Amino acid sequence: MTQLANIDPPKMDLLQNRMKFFSKLKSRDEQRLIKQLIDGEKLAFEKVVSEYQNLMISVARAIVGEAFADEVVQDAWISAIKALPKFEGRSSLKTWLLHIVSNGAKSRVRRENRHSSLDEGWQSVSSDKFDNTGHRYDDVFAWEQATPEAILANDQLQEIIEQSFQKLPAQQRAALTLYDLEGIEMKEICNILDVSASNVRVLLHRARTTLHQSIEKYQDNK
Repeated sequence: MTQLANIDPPKMDLLQNRMKFFSKLKSRDEQRLIKQLIDGEKLAFEKVVSEYQNLMISVARAIVGEAFADEVVQDAWISAIKALPKFEGRSSLKTWLLHIVSNGAKSRVRRENRHSSLDEGWQSVSSDKFDNTGHRYDDVFAWEQATPEAILANDQLQEIIEQSFQKLPAQQRAALTLYDLEGIEMKEICNILDVSASNVRVLLHRARTTLHQSIEKYQDNK
């Protein structure tokens, strides 16, 4: 059983009430920040850029690649500033910004390569084969008896993993970046990428499988 399952009902109620309270505080702080942004306050804009710029770059880079990531994010900031007065707060500011970045990056991918698919491959696997983190129920991969740290300490292997990552379809790269690298929750990723949770799980599995196979191939050839 989890630790939460062992909490007495009265204490659980108190914990939930506190979480709701802090959630409301965060929401009010964000509403105040958004108003400051709409009013053109420089410090508010600097705060938001400081907090989200790197994450936005990471998402753009995952979808469209290094060459266009900065441009996509610059365009996203311009779009966000223009759209702020119409922001309804249905999602967090972070999710809203990343959604704008994701849409801009996907549009750029289509423009740069009209023949490429953003999400090719995920439709071919049934979504009921995956758990809620995108891991397949019947995974039986036999990893080498080395720690992830030992694997990543190998410069040549790191380069192979990076090359495999860059060759993934854009949606797979984005899902992997958001969930595994940035630790963003599944619900947020669905909003950012405009896909269902089952599709995100399939995207994650296919991306992980591709990277795993590149590692296995390297290990077999050593």
